[in-house]
Amino acid sequence: MSATLIDGKKIAAEIQEEVRQGRERLERERGIVPGLAFVLVGDDPASHVYVGSKGKACERLGFRSVTERLPAETSERDLLALVRRFNADPAIHGILVQLPLPKHINEQRVIETIDYRKDVDGLHPVNVGRLVLGLDCLAPCTPRGIMELLSRSGIDPNGRHVVVVGRSNLVGKPVMNMLLQKRPGANAIVTIAHTGAKDIAPYVREADIVIAAIGKPGMVTGAMLKPGCVVIDVGINRIPDSSTKTGTRIVGDVDFPSASAVASALTPVPGGVGPMTIAMLMKNTLRAAEGSIYG
Repeated sequence: MSATLIDGKKIAAEIQEEVRQGRERLERERGIVPGLAFVLVGDDPASHVYVGSKGKACERLGFRSVTERLPAETSERDLLALVRRFNADPAIHGILVQLPLPKHINEQRVIETIDYRKDVDGLHPVNVGRLVLGLDCLAPCTPRGIMELLSRSGIDPNGRHVVVVGRSNLVGKPVMNMLLQKRPGANAIVTIAHTGAKDIAPYVREADIVIAAIGKPGMVTGAMLKPGCVVIDVGINRIPDSSTKTGTRIVGDVDFPSASAVASALTPVPGGVGPMTIAMLMKNTLRAAEGSIYG
């Protein structure tokens, strides 16, 4: 068996084109240009890359964007004041504070200070609660991107056993709740496998769909998979590779060569889930600008 690749770049491009058209319509009919504020504290190289790629997406789609780069020693008080300033700015519809933050800043306090109607990361307790209840909300971008990948690839989770490897607030928990909802494109039987298990293999082996989001390179192997299952690899791990110019390469949480020989479909890394995260951020910002979610 040779697995079909789920092309996240192609699907993300389709979504971004839909968002671009939605932005044009919103500007034409209501004179509103979606505005997104990025806040970056410190000089973490990965965070700078992420924020840069998101800013380019805003430019490409015709969004207004503002990036505030703050030194690592910025106080929590000053950061919260900046967030409140963006909360009050009618030209800003989405606020993204890039995580992780320096250790002296309470991340949860920052998240809770963001106006939940501008919380395009979907991490505010109001949005988390609405997600669990199955109500419309600004949902976390990566889990929402996973749901779109499944839907647009013709993979229906209805009645199927999904095993999510990892229980983070960013991916594992929210995607579990999305999949559990009794609605089209969801209604799955969901198991969470995490580091509390001595061996995740028995759980993974029962899955019709595996979502690997545990942050350990190559942890899910082909030997763990049920033949014909679908594999969504969320992992982005940098490992040493002397054959490359940088001396490193990016791999997922799934051992791609062995998994591709067993699965019916899977996402590559890079080029799978990653592009979907940015596409869903843009979609969240458009929806926030439209102002139709919370009444």
